[in-house]
Amino acid sequence: MSIAHPTLLLTGATGFVGRAVRPALAAMGWRVRCLTRDVAAARTREPALDWVPGDVADAGSCARALAGCEAAFYLVHGIGEGADYHRHEVMAATTFSRAAAAAGVSRIVYLGGVAPAGSGSEHLRSRLDVGEALRSGPVETVELRASMIVGYGSLSWLIVRDLAARLPVMVLPQWLKSRTEPVAIGDVVIALVRALDLPLANSASFDLPGPLALSGKEILDETARVMGLPHPRMIEVPLLSPRLSSLWVRFVTRAKWSVAREVVVGLTDDLLARDDRFWRLIDHPHRLPFTEAARVALSAQRRQQGVAGTWGAIEQARGLRERHT
Repeated sequence: MSIAHPTLLLTGATGFVGRAVRPALAAMGWRVRCLTRDVAAARTREPALDWVPGDVADAGSCARALAGCEAAFYLVHGIGEGADYHRHEVMAATTFSRAAAAAGVSRIVYLGGVAPAGSGSEHLRSRLDVGEALRSGPVETVELRASMIVGYGSLSWLIVRDLAARLPVMVLPQWLKSRTEPVAIGDVVIALVRALDLPLANSASFDLPGPLALSGKEILDETARVMGLPHPRMIEVPLLSPRLSSLWVRFVTRAKWSVAREVVVGLTDDLLARDDRFWRLIDHPHRLPFTEAARVALSAQRRQQGVAGTWGAIEQARGLRERHT
């Protein structure tokens, strides 16, 4: 980059991926400015960071937050935030791109989702349309697309972990046969940081596959094995729709219902990468296998937060030995 300590605006700074990537950006010499809608709460949690107030849907606050920035990370999405969130997400991305251009930002890096084999869920279509809005805007944009990200704090990982830990027997709806390519959060962080200086002629999108394609059933089986638990017994119920089966996901997991429902519906189709070209472009051929990524995520949870109450007791009764509070 052209200056010694360039400034980067990190949107989604309080989220799972934002929290993971910020230290890596700082280590690379970036001055990271963190955007949040609640500065007071963010400063209470992490007072040493550079917090600025703003909302990606508001042109004025975007302009103030982006002033002096050379690059920006777009890591926000409004899944579960109202019935019309798809349209609002695309409008916000357009607003942000225009404000970034006016501020002289040279590159936007966006983390979205892999395109499904079929029509997909509203959530997945929204993520793809946001990527299209950013790439067609005036600022050069690198869109990275991941399916399931494995790490402590990931919503999809939380659902998998809780189902594997708590249900010795579960129904097997058709969507658990769909395949995805889980990728470790550590590999995603590497991809995001390297996307900042990737030589490009124009805006582009790339997929971020993990090293192996797994079905939902295989992911649950392997997660249970890593936790030292018996594989959940699966009873096939072919007529159980994703929307109906998301009801037991709601009951069993800690995931926010409005968001978990969209995630489950999105699993109806295979979520497989077009290719692994991005990993080759940044010379990162070896990604963490799912088993190792699961171990890292479980270890992080043990250090940070146990499971209390009835579900904690159920997990212990099944033989799971984690720290409970």
